[in-house]
Amino acid sequence: MEKERVATLENPDPMHKLQRDMKDLQPRKKSRWWAWPLTLLILGGGGYELYQVAGKQKLASSAPKGGKKGGGNVPVVAVSARKGDIPVYLTGLGSVTAFNTVTVKSRVDGQVIKIAFEEGQLVHEGDLLAEIDPRPYQVQLLQAQGQLAKDQAQRKDALVNLDRYKQLWEEKVIPKQQYDTQGSMVGQFDGALTADEAAIESAKLSLTYCHITAQVTGVIGLRQVDQGNIIHATDTTGIAVITQLQPIAVLFTIPEDNLQPVLKSLRNGQHLPVQAFDRDFKTRLASGSLLTIDNTIDQSTGTSKLKAVFPNTDSALFPNQFVNIRLLIDTKRNAVIVPAAAVQRGPDGTFVYVVPEDKKAEIRPITVGTTEGNDVQIEKGLEVSELVVVDGADKLQDKSRMDVKMASDPGPGIGAGEAPNDGAPGAGGPGRKKGGRSGKGGKKVTAE
Repeated sequence: MEKERVATLENPDPMHKLQRDMKDLQPRKKSRWWAWPLTLLILGGGGYELYQVAGKQKLASSAPKGGKKGGGNVPVVAVSARKGDIPVYLTGLGSVTAFNTVTVKSRVDGQVIKIAFEEGQLVHEGDLLAEIDPRPYQVQLLQAQGQLAKDQAQRKDALVNLDRYKQLWEEKVIPKQQYDTQGSMVGQFDGALTADEAAIESAKLSLTYCHITAQVTGVIGLRQVDQGNIIHATDTTGIAVITQLQPIAVLFTIPEDNLQPVLKSLRNGQHLPVQAFDRDFKTRLASGSLLTIDNTIDQSTGTSKLKAVFPNTDSALFPNQFVNIRLLIDTKRNAVIVPAAAVQRGPDGTFVYVVPEDKKAEIRPITVGTTEGNDVQIEKGLEVSELVVVDGADKLQDKSRMDVKMASDPGPGIGAGEAPNDGAPGAGGPGRKKGGRSGKGGKKVTAE
């Protein structure tokens, strides 16, 4: 065994030897750990150079024309404070109600032989709506007329006998009692004639009631009785309902704390204008005037009910429709007015950024008055024609340098001075509180 092992070592397997020789011929791999950090360093340097080039191009493109750079100036949009009139409104929630509502009923009993209206039709006062069979009342009229003729003949006979009895009594032929009795009979026939004439008028009136007409001008509703039915004067449903829509009324409420200015204006004979808006308070539906105030205050809600009247010639308002109401109670004349976007709020109260001649922002404390739509009245702290910032104020601080652009110039970001929607009370809608924040309906749109 030992001899064989030695022989194997001296004469190895040819295949094994070939593999060992090929392994020795392969080159050894050298470690290159430093290549990855070098690659990252090169890429980082190139990216930084690209970032710097892009930043320079952006600054060059944003620089104003003429080659001047803005530096640290803050671009803002400004407007001038103006003098004008600003209205004071009260807002409330209202419900449209028909100015008059009439249930069409029959005043006599009988069969309906004709329906002369169409459902939803606009009817005018005096128009024929329905007709009841008049023949029973024509018969009653003839009976009353016949009774009148009979009583007239009997009265004539009694009157002739009275003249005879008078002559006989004067001649002492008959006692005075007989003469007085005949005079009483003539009086009875006089009463009968009056009753007969009343019966005739009653029959004529019943014939008139057989023709049912409209009592007011308005829109008639759905028919409750069909032709051919028997109706009675005691029926509760009626034939139909007429609602008067021109004019039309709106009932709305205001807080009791705001009632005194309204009462004062009404007692002075003023006609306070009222405007009705849709549910979203964006579209004005109609304009009218305040009619009256309820005689009590609702203790459960602390509100007073008011009634306004609208001509409603275009039929924009419909009974039971929900509307928002604006009641004009006053107008402040020659007030200093700025856009709502100019008013800012801070820990110390309300203020505006004023643009002085050196274009360094100045924080100016102000006292805000009435707010209406996008207009805010400034009671103290600002004068007419002073420039105030309306856009870009969020980037300003006291004494910040500004690049000022007037709001009348074309360009984006001009929030002030935009025209409100047609019919709307302002760009932000009515009921907005100070600083452009929208308020809720039913609150007074005035300053503190």
